[in-house]
Amino acid sequence: MATPPDPALSAIMSERRQLLGLAYRLLGSLSEAEDVVQETYTRWYALPSEQREAIGSPGGWLMTVAGRICLDLLGSARARRERYVGEWIPEPLPDRAEWVSGRARGTTADPGDPAERVTLDESVSMAFLVVLDAMTPAERVAFVLHDVFGYPFADVARIVGRSPAACRQLAASARRRLRAARPPAAPDAGQAGLVRDFRQAWEAKDIDALVRLLDPGATAVVDGGGLVGAAPRPLDGGERIARYLLALAAKAPGLTLLERTVNGRPGLVAQHDGVTVTVAAFEVAGDRITRIWAVRNPDKLEAWRPAAG
Repeated sequence: MATPPDPALSAIMSERRQLLGLAYRLLGSLSEAEDVVQETYTRWYALPSEQREAIGSPGGWLMTVAGRICLDLLGSARARRERYVGEWIPEPLPDRAEWVSGRARGTTADPGDPAERVTLDESVSMAFLVVLDAMTPAERVAFVLHDVFGYPFADVARIVGRSPAACRQLAASARRRLRAARPPAAPDAGQAGLVRDFRQAWEAKDIDALVRLLDPGATAVVDGGGLVGAAPRPLDGGERIARYLLALAAKAPGLTLLERTVNGRPGLVAQHDGVTVTVAAFEVAGDRITRIWAVRNPDKLEAWRPAAG
C-alpha cells in the first residue's frame, strides 16, 4: 500500500520555486541559486522537530534564511569577481519550452525546466540582472524582496539587519538606479523582429546591415570566463561590434544561429556541431539594438545543452 504524501513535507517543498527565484535574481547564477536552496533546506531539517513545528510561517522562515545566505555570498562576491577572467555576465536562462538538459549542473533535484523554478518575467531579464549586479548587496536584497516578492520592509529589515526605514531607502535607491540605467523595454514582437534581422545579417556576413541594426553607441559585453576566447573588455560602437561578430563567425565555420528566448526576452543562441557555444541577450531602444550580452563561458551554458545519454 502506497504511503500517503506528507502534507507538511509537500508544503515545505512547494517553497522551492520561490526560494530559487529569489536566489537566482540575487546571485545571477542558477547553479549557485541551487546551492543556496539546498543549504536552506539543510538548515530547516537540522532544526529539532519541535522547533520546526513552532514556526508559524515555514515559507517566511525559508525565505529569510535564503536571503541571509545570499547576502553573505554577495558580500564575498567582489573578491570572487576580482579573480574572474574578463567580463562577468549573469548566467542566461532559456524559456521553459527550450529547456533541454533536464536539470541544472550539480543539482540532485528532480528533472524540470528553469521556468518551473525561476519565473521568467521582466525581473529576470538580462538588462535587469546586470543593473542589480551593480548595486550594493543590501540594496539588491532589499529591492528584490520588497519590489519583486512583495515582502514588507519590516520583514526585509530582519534579513538585511537594518531598520525598516533604512531598507525603504535602500529599495528607493535601487529603483532610481534601474530607472537611470534601463530604457523602457521594447515590445517582444518588435525586439524579436530586430533579433531576426540581426541573425540574418550575421549569417549573410553583411556588415552594413549589422551596423544599421546597431545603435552607433551600442555596447557588447562578452563573457568567456577565461575558458574560451572572448573580448576582454566591453566593445563600444556599432561598427566595432559588427566586425567582432563577423570575426567570431569566421573562426567557427558552420556556426548555426537560432532565435531563442533568453531570460524571458528574444535572443540568439549560437551552436557549433550541435553544441551551444554562445547565448546572446539584447537590449533594444526604438528600432536599434543598444546592448548585447554574449555568454560564452561553457560553465554558464549547462542549461542550454542536451542531457547526456
